[in-house]
Amino acid sequence: MKLDTLAPAQTKTKRTRVGRGVGSGLGKTSGRGQKGQKSRSGGGVRRGFEGGQTPLYRRLPKRGFTNRFAKNYTEVTLTMLNNATTETVDAESLIKDGIISKANDGIVILATGKLEKKLTVKATRFTNNAKEAIEKLGGKTEVI
Repeated sequence: MKLDTLAPAQTKTKRTRVGRGVGSGLGKTSGRGQKGQKSRSGGGVRRGFEGGQTPLYRRLPKRGFTNRFAKNYTEVTLTMLNNATTETVDAESLIKDGIISKANDGIVILATGKLEKKLTVKATRFTNNAKEAIEKLGGKTEVI
């Protein structure tokens, strides 16, 4: 133990009890002021309320739409497949090799880069060029 490592003991912060008499300093109106919406029980304004002015979320135009049923595929390129350690490549082997972190709704093989070895690839989707490149080297493609 050294003098420069000493620190004062942590003190427990006491919870302030409001509305417990004049002597506490927070009696009568309990620090809420006199009258008005914020002084009432349950009072206050909702999120996004701008005092009656048309709020921002209503002033801005609404555009586009989000498809709730869209599939989120993890993209894997041919260059990434070169780093695979096994002959048969699927989502689990890619995660195990650290090539992808998670498979989401499946994996899609893209024809970016150049494949340098013969592989059997199992994926949810393949682009046409990726399928050709894999089969050109004598590999196989399987759609799961």
